[in-house]
Amino acid sequence: MTFGATPTPSPRPPRRSRARRFIPLCVAAWLVLEIWLLTLVADAAGGWTVFLLLAAGVIVGGYVIKRAGRRAWKNLTETLQAGPREAAKNPAAAGSGGNTMPMLGGLLLMLPGMISDVLGLVCLFPPAGKLIQRRTEKLLTRTSRHAPGSLGDAFQQARMHQPDGKVVQGEVIRDDEPQDPPRQDPPLPR
Repeated sequence: MTFGATPTPSPRPPRRSRARRFIPLCVAAWLVLEIWLLTLVADAAGGWTVFLLLAAGVIVGGYVIKRAGRRAWKNLTETLQAGPREAAKNPAAAGSGGNTMPMLGGLLLMLPGMISDVLGLVCLFPPAGKLIQRRTEKLLTRTSRHAPGSLGDAFQQARMHQPDGKVVQGEVIRDDEPQDPPRQDPPLPR
C-alpha cells in the first residue's frame, strides 16, 4: 500500500563534480613528478645529497610548525586572558594571527619531494602567503551552488537555519517521543 508518489530511480548515476574527477589524477601526477625529480637530483648530485635535502626539509618544516604553533597558543592565551568582551571588540586578535600559511608551509616542507619543498617555501614568503590565503578564502566563501555529494553540500546539510538568520550547529533531541522505562534487574536468589 502506497500513500504517495514514489520517486522513480534515475537511469544514470549522478555526475561527479570536477574536483572529484580530477583531484585523484592530479595527486597521482604530482607523486610521479616528485619521484622523477628526486631521481634526477640523485643522478646529478648523489643519493646522500637527496637524503640530506629530505632530512633538512623535515627538520626545517618541524621547526616552522613548532614556531607557528607556539605563536597560535600565545595568541589564544592572550585572548582568553583579555576576556570575552575584548575578544568581541577585536576579532582579529582572537583569530589565528596569521599562522595558517606558516603551518601549511612547514607541512609542505616536511613532505618528501622537491615540488612540495618549493611550495612550502612560497607559503613561508609573506606576500605570496597572503595572496594564496586571500585567493583560497575567496574560493571557499563564494556563494555558488553546491553539487550533490560535494563537501560544500555536506556542510550546508549539516547546518540548521533559524528564522532570525542565525546558523546553529547541533542535533535534534525530541522530547515528545516516549522514552524506555528504566531497567530493573530481578532480585538475586539467596
